[in-house]
Amino acid sequence: MNVVRFEPWSLIDHLQRDLGRRTLRNFGATDGNAVSDWVPAVDVVELAERFLVRADVPGVDPADIDISMDKGVLSVAGERHADDRTEADGVQRYERVSGRFCRRFTLPETAAADGITAKSANGILEISIPKQPEVRARRIAVDAA
Repeated sequence: MNVVRFEPWSLIDHLQRDLGRRTLRNFGATDGNAVSDWVPAVDVVELAERFLVRADVPGVDPADIDISMDKGVLSVAGERHADDRTEADGVQRYERVSGRFCRRFTLPETAAADGITAKSANGILEISIPKQPEVRARRIAVDAA
């Protein structure tokens, strides 16, 4: 005899997730394709010499990540590919989301676009954005003629 665990809220969770995806697809783009299928969690930290953006992207190949900066907006986009899912595996539930993601961040004017670096390790994408050197006011002496 198999014991089946009854989870009354699992149906609500599935419904909420499905409604969220449908809403994104309906309002996210005019052609019916969603801008993002999922959204990675992100931490943004300001340090003395740089800004640091850390995003949780487990299962995403670094080659599938695109990072760009245009007019002060940092865009991080990518895609997590779905595993082949067959009924023969005996899997009862799939919760890991696959598909495209996109996050955009408006950076302050002190961010230097030229020195941005990124690395990915253990499912964490780390983007380092250096700050421009602070321009200090300079006093100019006036010579008498």
